[in-house]
Amino acid sequence: MKKKATILTIILIILICLTLWIIWGNKALERSVYTVRSERLPAAFHGFRIVHISDLHNAEFGECNSKLLEMIRISDPDLIAITGDLIDSRHTNIRVALEFAEEAVKIAPCYYVSGNHESRIDEYNQLKESLEALGVVVLSDARTDVKQGGEVITLMGVDDPAFSGVYEVEETAALINDKLLSLKTEDRGYTILLSHRPEHFDVYAQKGLDLVLTGHAHGGQFRLPLVGGLFAPSQGILPEYDAGLFARNQTTMVISRGLGNSAFPFRLNNRPEVVVIELEHLPTA
Repeated sequence: MKKKATILTIILIILICLTLWIIWGNKALERSVYTVRSERLPAAFHGFRIVHISDLHNAEFGECNSKLLEMIRISDPDLIAITGDLIDSRHTNIRVALEFAEEAVKIAPCYYVSGNHESRIDEYNQLKESLEALGVVVLSDARTDVKQGGEVITLMGVDDPAFSGVYEVEETAALINDKLLSLKTEDRGYTILLSHRPEHFDVYAQKGLDLVLTGHAHGGQFRLPLVGGLFAPSQGILPEYDAGLFARNQTTMVISRGLGNSAFPFRLNNRPEVVVIELEHLPTA
């Protein structure tokens, strides 16, 4: 009897520890820093820092996202890129999204593109207009110039394909391809793309983009050592593009693991992530 009680006590302790670890792992922010080097980057942008935020899904880290905003602030960004799913269509709270944006624009210029969750809500136009009123630049199939020290880079953003009622991977790839053809009509020098979906890396690389910032995959939700993420939307089991940095030819893609959760209410071994990217100019040989 005593042995059985001891075993049950051990199991209970293990379950409590596992629960606490999961709770901590869903609230403890992690900062990942990447350096992206290019000969095409104008020298004036050497050391330019981008904080990349994705898939907030109405999550809050501290009161009014104070902990998230503080991590962004100490990262000293020149630009904040938000790559979609700022809200969650299953429990939409525009207030949380706007409170975050209102404080983020005080830290650095903010640029935003939509995700698939924004396409599902009736309030998207309200969200978009409110973000713009706060000073966030909404890149809705649009491009803009970012200037520093008399030099320029191009920033582009595409709406999520779900806004067009397109969901199959082949169809979303074709739609993204068409959007980029209309946006990148000539060589505009160093070009950064904000796009929610990482699974279209082939398309991004074919277009000769220099840097692509994406999210959507949630880091594969559950991550295993030596394996990586287990499942990602639009990619399925063992996704190829789940998190981190990928490079092909002149194109580098950085995938944020994101911050919040959606269909899966928790993540495992996959802390919410703030990505910091530092650009470095490489002198031509």
